[in-house]
Amino acid sequence: MASMASRGAEAEAILETHTAAELREAERRLRAGIEQKREELRQMVGERYRDLIEAADTIAEMRLSAERLLGSVRGLQRGGVTRPGPAPPAPPRVQEKLYRAAAQLKLLLDIPERAWSAMEAGRYLPAARLYLLCRHLHGLLQLDAPRARYSPVLARFPILLRQVAAASHFRSTILQESKSLLKSQTVSDQAVAEALCAIMLLEDSSPRQALADFLLARKLAIQQLLNQPHHGAGIKAQVCSLMELLTTTLYQAHALFYMMPEGVPPDPALPCGLLFSTLESTTGQQPAGKGGVLEDEVKLSSWFRYLPESVVEFQPTLRTLAHPISQDYLRDTLQKWIAMCSEDIRAGVSNLLVYVKSLKGLAGIRDAVWELLTSESISQNWDVLCRRLLDKPASFWEDLLRQLFLDRLEILTKEGFESISSSSKQLLILALQELEAKSNTSAFSKHIQFEHNVAQFLWSESSSDLPSDAAWVNVANRSQFAKSGLSMKAQALTPCIQSFCSALDSKLKARLDDLLSYLPAESSPTKELTPPVQPRSSFDRYADTSMVEGLLRDHCIACIHHVLSCVREELHGAQADAPSDTRLHAVLFMARLCQSLSELCPHLKQCILGRSGSVETALKETRSTKKLGKGKVQEVNPVQAKWQEVKAELLQQSLAAYQIWSSAVTKALVQCFTQTLLLDTAGSVLAAATNWDEIEIQEEAESGNSVTSKIRLPMQPSWYVQCLLFNLCQEVNRVGGHTLPKVTLQELLKACMAEVLAAYEKLMDEKQDKKAGTFPMTQNRALQLLYDLRYLNIILTAKSEEAKTSRIKHDSRIEKVTDFLEGHIDPFDLDVFTPHLNSNLNRLVQRTSVLFGLLTGTENQYASRSGALGSQELHNILPLASSQIRFGLLPLSMSSSRKTKSATRNTERVEVPPPALTRAEDEALRPGSLFRQLVTEEEDTSAPSLFKLGWLSGMTK
Repeated sequence: MASMASRGAEAEAILETHTAAELREAERRLRAGIEQKREELRQMVGERYRDLIEAADTIAEMRLSAERLLGSVRGLQRGGVTRPGPAPPAPPRVQEKLYRAAAQLKLLLDIPERAWSAMEAGRYLPAARLYLLCRHLHGLLQLDAPRARYSPVLARFPILLRQVAAASHFRSTILQESKSLLKSQTVSDQAVAEALCAIMLLEDSSPRQALADFLLARKLAIQQLLNQPHHGAGIKAQVCSLMELLTTTLYQAHALFYMMPEGVPPDPALPCGLLFSTLESTTGQQPAGKGGVLEDEVKLSSWFRYLPESVVEFQPTLRTLAHPISQDYLRDTLQKWIAMCSEDIRAGVSNLLVYVKSLKGLAGIRDAVWELLTSESISQNWDVLCRRLLDKPASFWEDLLRQLFLDRLEILTKEGFESISSSSKQLLILALQELEAKSNTSAFSKHIQFEHNVAQFLWSESSSDLPSDAAWVNVANRSQFAKSGLSMKAQALTPCIQSFCSALDSKLKARLDDLLSYLPAESSPTKELTPPVQPRSSFDRYADTSMVEGLLRDHCIACIHHVLSCVREELHGAQADAPSDTRLHAVLFMARLCQSLSELCPHLKQCILGRSGSVETALKETRSTKKLGKGKVQEVNPVQAKWQEVKAELLQQSLAAYQIWSSAVTKALVQCFTQTLLLDTAGSVLAAATNWDEIEIQEEAESGNSVTSKIRLPMQPSWYVQCLLFNLCQEVNRVGGHTLPKVTLQELLKACMAEVLAAYEKLMDEKQDKKAGTFPMTQNRALQLLYDLRYLNIILTAKSEEAKTSRIKHDSRIEKVTDFLEGHIDPFDLDVFTPHLNSNLNRLVQRTSVLFGLLTGTENQYASRSGALGSQELHNILPLASSQIRFGLLPLSMSSSRKTKSATRNTERVEVPPPALTRAEDEALRPGSLFRQLVTEEEDTSAPSLFKLGWLSGMTK
C-alpha cells in the first residue's frame, strides 16, 4: 500500500509540474521504449531458438550413442562369459593396418588447424600443400568417393563428416587470400612467388596463366587506388602510390618470370626466375627423408612411424610441366598491360588533378613523384630492367603524367588570368561610373576631384610624399617596388590610377608567385650545375620551364588584351557621342591608365618576360640601352619583342584616348574663338582690341631732310586669342601637361591651328562676298588680324621633324590668308610696318614663353637680343634667353647651365633659327622635364646634378 501511495504521489507531482503536451510526449517515449524492448526480446528468442534445438538434437544423439555404447559393452561382457579364457592376440598385419589408419586419421584431424594457422601467418603455399595432402588422405581413406557416406571409416568415425566439409572450404579461401596478396605492393618478391605457386597448385595452371593472374591483380589494384576517396594532400599520396605500384610491378615481374639467357651469369642486383625456383622446390623430387609436406614437429610424434610412405614423402605435382616464359611473350604481355593500364591511369589522374586548385600543389605532386622515381631503390637498375622486359627505355612521368600536369597547369593559368580579367573589367567599370557621377553629390571624394583636375593633385601635400626613411636611405638601396608620393605626382599618377594598378599588380603577383613554384628556384647558372648533383635523375622536372613561361606570357597578354578591349569599347562609346565633361574625365582616366600600366605593374613585365624579367635585369637593360647611343641598335630577343608590343599597344590605346580628349578640347575652345572672330560689329572689334605700341621712325622727305613721324602697331594679340591660348594651357595643365605624350601635344596644337585657319578662312570668305551692311575691313583691323595670325602660327606650330609635311600644308593656307589681310594694308605702310611688326612679335613671343610654356616648350627657339641695346629697350621684361623653361629658378645640371650661358653669349640679334638640338637636350628642356629629371636622376651618371650630391636625391623618389 505504501508503494502504491508513493507511486500515486509521483503521478500527481508529474501531472502538476508538466503540461498536457509534455505528458503526451513522455507517454509516447515510454510506449516506444516498451515496443523496442519487446522487439529485442523477440529477436533474442528467435536467435537462440535454433541453438536450443541444435543442442537438444545433440543431446538426443549423445544419449543414443551412449545407449549403443552400453549395449556394445554388455555384448562384449556376455561374449566373455560364454568363452572363458584369454583371447588370442590379433594378427600383426591387422594391428599394423589399424595403427596406420589411426595415424592417418590423427593427421587428417590435425591438418585443418595447421592449415588455418599457416593462412593466418600469410604462408599460403604451405597451406596449399597441406590442403593437397588432406585431399591425398581423403583418397587413401576413401572419404571423397561418391559412396563416402557408406564407407566403414565414416561409419565408425562420424566426426570425419565435419572434417571433410571443413576441408572443402580451404581451396577457395587459399585462392582468395593469395590473389588478394598479389594486389599489395609492399609484400616481398618471395611472398608473391609463393602466392602464385599456391594458385598454380590449386588451379593446376601454367606460368603464363600465373603471369596473367599477377598482372590482372595489379590492374585491379590500380583501379582500386584511383577510386579511393581523395581529400587535399591525399592526392599526392595517391599519385605517388600509383607510380610506386607501377615500378614495383615491373621489378617483381622481372624477379618472378624473367629467365636469363643461357650462358649469361645472373645479376645479383636484379633477381630473376624466382617463380620457377619456388615451383621446383615445391614439386621436385627430394632425397629420402628430406622432402614431404609434414613439418618436423609432426615427424617427432609417436604415431608418425605408422604413416604410409606415400603420405610421408607426399609432394604436390602439376599436370603440365611449368615451362619458362619466353622473353618475347613476356615483353608483349607487359607492353599490352602497360597500354591497358595507361588509359585508366590517365583518366583517373585527370580526375584527381581536378581537385588541385593551385600550381604550388601541382608542383608538390610533381616533386614528390620525382623524388620517388629518383630514389636509389627504383632508379638504380631501371634502365637495365626496361631493356630486358620492354626492349626500350620507359619513363612513366613522360608517358603518363607529364601531359596531364601540363593540361592542368594550362587550365589553372587560364582560369587565374580569366579571373584577373573579369575583376579588372569590373574595377574599371566601377571607376568609370564614379568618375562619370555628378560632381555635386555628397559622396564626391577627394580622389575623384584629383581625377577631374590633376593640377590640384600635383600641388597638394600629403604625408606620403616622401618616404619615412628618405633622409638616410639612398635611392639605389631602396626597393624598386616602393614608390613615393612625390614620384607619383611627378608622373601625374593619381590615387585612382595607383589604386587600380596596385590591385591588378597584386593579382598578377599572386599568380606569378604561384606559377614560379612550378619553375626552378635557382638562376640559370645554378640550374646548369644541377645535373651533376643528380646524375641518376629519372626525368627532368624542369624541362617544361620554357613552355610554362610561354603559357604565362600568352595568358597574361590575353588578359591585357581583354582589359584593352574593355577600354576600347568605352572609348568607342565616348567617341560615338559628343563627350561631356564627366565623360572626358573617364576618357582621361583610361588614357593615364594605359600610359602607366607598364610602369606601375612591375609584375606584368615579369609575367611576360618570365624569369628574365626581374627588376635588376630590367635596370641593367635600361642602363645598357642608354649607353648604346643613338646610332647603335640593340638586338631584341622575341620575349623582349613581346613586351615591347604590349607596351606599344598600351601606348597606342593611351594616345587614342588622349586624341578623343584633344579633339573635344579643340572643338570647344576654337568654337568660342571662331564666334568672337566672326562678330562683325564695331563694338565687338573694340571689345577685342588690346594695347598698341607707338613708335617714332625717321623718314627722309622729298627735300632730303629727315622727318620724324610716329606709327602705331599692335604689340599684344586680341583678347580672344589670348583667351584661346590661356584656356588651352589651362586644359593641358588640368590633365598634367608635363606628362602628356609629345605626340598628343603636337596633335593638339596641330588641330587647334587647323581650326584657327578654318576660322580665318571663313572670315576671308565672308569679307570677299562684300555683303551689304557688314563692317568693312579697315587697315588697323587687318594689322591686328595679321599680328594675331602670325602669333598663333608661331605658338601653335610644332617645329619637330615629324610636323614638316603638315607645316607645308599650313604654310599654303597661311599664305593665302596673309595675302588677303595684307591686301587691306597700304603697300608703302606695310613695308614700313613689317620690321617693327616682327620685332613686336618676337618680343611678345619671348614675353609669353613662360605663360604659354606648356604649348611652346623649347621647340620654338628665338635669337636673344644683342649686347648693344638702345636705352629705349631697357624695360622690365624677362631675360631673353636662348632656351625657355617653365621653372627657370630651380637647379639644373651643371652641364646644362654651361650650355645655356655659352649659347646666350654666342647668340646675335639677327633672326636666324639656332642649330637643332639633340634629342637628349630636347627632352631635357621640354616642359616638365625637371619632374622627369627627379624621377630618373639616379640612372643618369653623366652630369653631377645637385640632386645627386646629398640626401636630397633620396627625397625625390
